[in-house]
Amino acid sequence: MATISDRPALGILFICLGVAAISVNDMLIKLLSGGYPLHELVAVRAGLGLIITLSLLQLEGGWRLLRTSTPFLHMARGLLVVLANMTFYAAFSVLPLAQVTALFFVAPLFITLLSIPFLGEKVGPLRLGAVVVGFAGVLIMQQPWKASLDTSRIVLLLPVIAAFFYALLQVLTRRLGLTTRASALAVYLQATFLVVAFGFWLVAGDGRYAERVESEALRFLLRPWVLPEGRDILVFLALGTLSGFVGYALSAAYRLAAAAVIAPFEYIGLPLAILWGWLIFGEWPGASVWAGCALIVGAGLFVFLRERQKDSLAPGRRRLWGRR
Repeated sequence: MATISDRPALGILFICLGVAAISVNDMLIKLLSGGYPLHELVAVRAGLGLIITLSLLQLEGGWRLLRTSTPFLHMARGLLVVLANMTFYAAFSVLPLAQVTALFFVAPLFITLLSIPFLGEKVGPLRLGAVVVGFAGVLIMQQPWKASLDTSRIVLLLPVIAAFFYALLQVLTRRLGLTTRASALAVYLQATFLVVAFGFWLVAGDGRYAERVESEALRFLLRPWVLPEGRDILVFLALGTLSGFVGYALSAAYRLAAAAVIAPFEYIGLPLAILWGWLIFGEWPGASVWAGCALIVGAGLFVFLRERQKDSLAPGRRRLWGRR
């Protein structure tokens, strides 16, 4: 049985590499969102990613690592990551890359909250206050006090909904990581993506529903499949390679360190998203997005620093489930 060790430095390295790969992945998906359906991108990504993760599985111990006594928890985890990805990427076709990413970055705050009931982690009033400040940043970006908006409020909420699903996913990863290797967790995720994408293809792969919807976000989900050509083929290959690495890196990060330590490092994706939005799509955040980003990132950094302070005061403290 695989055991978890408390190795925060290695966990932080994995989360930083994984988030950097996610940032490039997001940019490539937005680049392709005008001509391909989301479920086709997901299918190609997952197919190539599965090949990579199966190779990693062999390096970590072979097929026996896929045996599990908690199949339903793995199914739930796979469903959560699909829901998180679908709701997140659906917003790409309408909103700027930086804004979608910024709104999604309430996920670490959700993780901090969910780690209390699900992981038994102790979160004090100062960190809870930081969570409130972070969600205030979301309100500033959403600007619900405005009488009218060019973009549907439902679309604006999609990244926040994705963040909640993602937080549940990572908390569950932490629990499953007690008995499951990172490569096996990644294999389960890629297999779930393939199954869901195939289901979308069976139901809507011919584009029969795309003409009936006005929302560009829904159209991105329901477009007919298109055979990629030219440079798009290279982009699809890059998506698959990144997907395989991301699935392993994130699973490894949340196995190796506590959720409250790992989560704040996901914020490095925010400046990367701003960079890609500016370089590739000519997007530059407005004042409300900058203000919201400052509150969300500030809250996340405070949560992290507070956790580190508590660790320095009690260096011998064991965190969860008697980890070695």
